[in-house]
Amino acid sequence: MDAKIGALDLVPASNGNVGCPPKASAVCCVQSSAVAFNSGEATLGRHLARRLVQIGVSDVFSVPGDFNLTLLDHLVAEPGLNLIGCCNELNAGYAADGYARSRGVGACVVTFTVGGLSVLNAIAGAYSENLPVICIVGGPNSNDYGTNRILHHTIGLPDFSQELRCFQTVTCYQAVVNNLEDAHELIDTAISTALKESKPVYISIGCNLSAIPHPTFSREPVPFSLSPKLSNQMGLEAAVEAAAEFLNKAVKPVMVGGPKLRVANACQAFIELADASGYALAVSPAGKGLVPEHHPHFIGTYWGAVSTAFCAEIVESADAYIFAGPIFNDYSSVGYSLLLKKEKALIVQPDRVVIGNGPTYGCILMKDFLQALAKRLVKNTTAYENYHRIYVPDGHPLQCAPKEPLRVNVLFEHIQKMLSYDTAVIAETGDSWFNCQKLKLPQGCGYEFQMQYGSIGWSVGATLGYAQAATDKRVIACIGDGSFQVTAQDVSTMLRCGQNNIIFLINNGGYTIEVEIHDGPYNVIKNWNYTALVDAIHNGEGKCWTTKVFYEEDLIEAIEIATGAKKDCLCFIEVMAHKDDTSKELLEWGSRVSAANSRPPNPQ
Repeated sequence: MDAKIGALDLVPASNGNVGCPPKASAVCCVQSSAVAFNSGEATLGRHLARRLVQIGVSDVFSVPGDFNLTLLDHLVAEPGLNLIGCCNELNAGYAADGYARSRGVGACVVTFTVGGLSVLNAIAGAYSENLPVICIVGGPNSNDYGTNRILHHTIGLPDFSQELRCFQTVTCYQAVVNNLEDAHELIDTAISTALKESKPVYISIGCNLSAIPHPTFSREPVPFSLSPKLSNQMGLEAAVEAAAEFLNKAVKPVMVGGPKLRVANACQAFIELADASGYALAVSPAGKGLVPEHHPHFIGTYWGAVSTAFCAEIVESADAYIFAGPIFNDYSSVGYSLLLKKEKALIVQPDRVVIGNGPTYGCILMKDFLQALAKRLVKNTTAYENYHRIYVPDGHPLQCAPKEPLRVNVLFEHIQKMLSYDTAVIAETGDSWFNCQKLKLPQGCGYEFQMQYGSIGWSVGATLGYAQAATDKRVIACIGDGSFQVTAQDVSTMLRCGQNNIIFLINNGGYTIEVEIHDGPYNVIKNWNYTALVDAIHNGEGKCWTTKVFYEEDLIEAIEIATGAKKDCLCFIEVMAHKDDTSKELLEWGSRVSAANSRPPNPQ
């Protein structure tokens, strides 16, 4: 019998549990605790722990602090949960972000204010990417609310709302639990809201409440039942009718998948539309990994002037284009330089359809719209045939001479050969965005990066979290040296968890992406001996292998070892690169974004 949470269909996971496919945000496992419930465990802490297990969270990323220690005791006591201590709160939040990308939901636990404000940046990033992350904070003693007392870990004012007010802007629901009477309701509402809205939520738990039994927790919690979101049927029919008329009269229509396909749970519906229509199929840069690149009509990444070869020409010359779940910001539009015309565009958002300069249809779910539209389109392969005519296979980097310094384009040619269905790529903010964008993903290969928020250092924590959730994949992380310096500590947590990730540390001496936008002495960083740093972090505990590569022959040998003799180790490969060795796409993109950033004020 199929299990469901509301309208969200669940499929059997590979581990035998009722689970969810990767990429399906806000879809989660429903399972019972590993042990039978008994009244001796009828505490707030165990209720929260069991709720997390129920929604599919088996790993919680945490940093201890005196306000959350008792709560952590109860999370540790739950057999279905694995508490993973991180080196700092920022990385714990990034790890919950990465975990949610694979598992569908993630969770982190920090302490009041000093921990909450530290994790805030990661929660903001999860909000921007529509990821349901449960951010739990150990709060003040319930007796301190409403008093004039000043607490440690605060800014010295008798006001406990500073943290809450900060989280109100980056979460979709906030629960402050400072008594037991409504704790059950607040916790359940917060978690269910995160799943329904596919956004982070904030839960503050009074530090003296976690261990206290209460009648509201005296029974095994009832599994969540989320009310399904439904399309307005009249609006759906009208939108499909208008969209079919708009597209069927086009000569060479194309379709482009965007990042909001994930939150709309519409990836499969998008492919059904591609199959039915025959249109040329592309992705926006932040949509990479959401659409299978082995699809017969796939033409690459549409990213304006820095698109993959021949893709922009087909998209921008089309007389109609469907954008499903796009985000048009200054980065994705290459400094607002896309050659698109609004009257040719059909924009499909998770709950809205806009057709050219004409009507807008609200209260329509993307999944329903794409599935209904697929039945109404006349097959049209003109755009793909045009692409096939002009397409010239990719060239290959010039072959390196023996002992010639390794070039980054040669590095990524070898990374391409490493990819398979049991790997996943994490691309750090920076030139790795552009180099990884050109990788051709085999069927089943995962791919994640954080384009909307673009926080440097995100990938270290995200790699930790993603690898902990996706145990069937080996994670390949591509990280620049500047980004690595922000969050390097949690390589130690990867080792404690026994992960076998492969980290390519690209050492080119600075913040290369910033150099190409606007150069200055602030973009140069102090060089580290990165392999020695990781060796020191390793300190003989866990499985770890590090190496530096200077030449292509070094790289080939390192990859052979990492995928062979050291396949069960965390492998850290430091790649020495010239400071000006960047992708051509970054050079183009950087100059256009710089131009957008430096526009003079409009006349007043």
